[in-house]
Amino acid sequence: MKLATLKDGSRDGRLVVVNTSLTRCTEATHIAPTLQAALDNWATVAPKLAVLAESLEHDAVPSLRFHEHNAHSPLPRAYQWADGSAYVNHVELVRKARGAELPESFWTDPLMYQGGSDSFLGPRDPVVMADAAYGIDMEGEIAVIVDDVPMGASVDQARAAIRLIMLVNDVSLRGLIPAELAKGFGFFQSKPSSAFSPVAVTPEELGEAWDGGKLHLPLRVDVNGKPFGRANAGVDMTFDFPTLVAHAAKTRPLAAGSIIGSGTVSNKLDGGPGKPVSEGGVGYSCIAEIRMIETIRDGAPKTPFLQFGDTVRIEMLDRDGHSVFGAIEQRIERHA
Repeated sequence: MKLATLKDGSRDGRLVVVNTSLTRCTEATHIAPTLQAALDNWATVAPKLAVLAESLEHDAVPSLRFHEHNAHSPLPRAYQWADGSAYVNHVELVRKARGAELPESFWTDPLMYQGGSDSFLGPRDPVVMADAAYGIDMEGEIAVIVDDVPMGASVDQARAAIRLIMLVNDVSLRGLIPAELAKGFGFFQSKPSSAFSPVAVTPEELGEAWDGGKLHLPLRVDVNGKPFGRANAGVDMTFDFPTLVAHAAKTRPLAAGSIIGSGTVSNKLDGGPGKPVSEGGVGYSCIAEIRMIETIRDGAPKTPFLQFGDTVRIEMLDRDGHSVFGAIEQRIERHA
C-alpha cells in the first residue's frame, strides 16, 4: 500500500491512496482525513485503506492522475522527527577528515538528534536559503514512520511498530554546523526543514527488498541531472531501523506518527572510502562525504556545496526499474 498527502491549502493536506505505478490515486478522506489521523487509529484504519488500495489497482473506484508536484511530504508536520546516523562509515569519514578518532562506542551506541518537525518541505518544493555560504548540502536517507512505541521498547517491539517507509532529503547547512556543535547543545539553525518522498510505503509493499530492518535497494542521488550517489541502503548499515527506534524510545514513549531517520546512506569500497559514480563507485548521498574524502586524499576539498540554481533529485527504483516512493526533486533558491 502506498499513501500520499495532496496539498489542498490546509496545513496537513488530504490523504490519498496511490497505485503501485504511482500514476493514479483515490481519495481516502472518508476513511481518514489525514495520514496522521490514519496512524492514530492504524489497527482500524489500515485494513480499510488496504481494501481501497486493492480497488484502485483494479480500477474499481474513482481515481485521478497522481502528480508528484501536488504532493506534500506524507506527513507535512509530525509530532517527532529523530534522525540517527546508522551508517558509521559516514561518521568515521567526518571525524577522520578533521583528524579525530572514532570512539569505539559509536559502533555499539547509535548517534541521534532531534530535528524540527513542525514544517517539512514538499518533495518538489524548493530549498530556500538566504546565503549559499551557509554550505547547503543534501543528505539522502531512508526513514520509517512508527505506531505508538512504549518507553523502553525492545528491538522486536520496535520492529513490530514500523508502519511506513519513505525517503528523506535531510537538508544540512555545513557552514553553520561547527559553531553550533562547539556550543555543546546540538543542531538547530544548521538543520532547516527536511523533505520526504511523495509517497510512504507499507513494509509488505517492498517485498524481499525489506527484511524487517533494512531496505536493500540503491538510493539514487543526482545533482544537476548527473549521478552523484548510488549507495545501497541495505549495505554497511551498522544499526537497523528496529535498533534505531528502540534507541529513540529508551527514555520516552514515541507517539504514533513519529519519524525515525537512518542518517546519510553511505557505502564503503573494499574496506575503504567509496569512489565517485564517474570512477566506477557507488558515489555519495551528501556532498560533505566526497569533500571529506578529498580532504583526506588531497589535503583540501574541491567539490563545492550546493549553489543557487542547483537541483537535487533523490529516488529509489525497485529491481524492475520502477520508482518505489516517487522522487524528491528540489531546486536551491535564494530567500527574497
